Amino acid sequence: MGDLQKRWVQAVPFVFVVLWSTGFIGAKYAGPYIEPFHVLLIRMLLTLVAFGALALVLKSRWPSPVQAMHQMVTGFLVHATYLGGVFAAIEWGMPAGVTSLIMGLQPLLTALMSWQLMGESLRAKQWLGLVIGFIGVALVLASGEQGGQFEVEWSTMSAAIAALVAISVGTLYQKRFGGGTDLITGAFYQYLMTAIAMAVLAFSFETGHIDWQPELIAALLWMVFGLSVSAILLLMLMIREGESAKVASYFYLVPPLTAIEAWLLFDETLNLMGMLAIGITVLGIYLVLRRA
Repeated sequence: MGDLQKRWVQAVPFVFVVLWSTGFIGAKYAGPYIEPFHVLLIRMLLTLVAFGALALVLKSRWPSPVQAMHQMVTGFLVHATYLGGVFAAIEWGMPAGVTSLIMGLQPLLTALMSWQLMGESLRAKQWLGLVIGFIGVALVLASGEQGGQFEVEWSTMSAAIAALVAISVGTLYQKRFGGGTDLITGAFYQYLMTAIAMAVLAFSFETGHIDWQPELIAALLWMVFGLSVSAILLLMLMIREGESAKVASYFYLVPPLTAIEAWLLFDETLNLMGMLAIGITVLGIYLVLRRA
């Protein structure tokens, strides 16, 4: 492996983190102009076209029926339920930075599930990290309510928690059953399942009103090519090549990045207690994932 290729491989997780953090910003940009399930349906249809074209150009190998089924299950968890929950939580009033912070618990949850399935036990330091991580999230939610910035409602929390559990389970499922599947055609089936799920939700629960403004079009294009194509391919590559817990550990870098982006673009702010809570949460997740 050449030096340039080696540096690129080492940079993949950090490129992924930067791209992934912007997903919450994309949801915030699109929110005023379109309902959450409709924006995801349009995003998935455009993404299917992109991956279909990539598969043809690259002559990618199509999966067997069993492999395709596994990819559709992954798609339902990692894309449909995760993205649906995130977009719904933000649409219903949860700040992008706070939503990102809750999703930042994914490394913790994925590691717990992974180690439990492998029969490993947590050390005292890791249990401490669990407690610290949950305290950090609770402090962020409390600081937002006390400052009048947002209200913690059952609907928004349910959507965020569903998203958190789905992507954690989906990461483990893809690691267990997704090996050997071509990344391009595998992602095609993931997005096909997601498009079906979003169509059912959009036409069942939403009005279908869309205000086609430049901001919405720009957000859609970024979510398709910056996230659904680039970031997801990097994620699937990371899952295939690394341990589930190790891959998930990079997600703890997402909340601080998203908080900075939301501050720069939307003037979202957290008070001193909230900023401290972000640090506490990251510390907790770090302690859980640290093996030494």
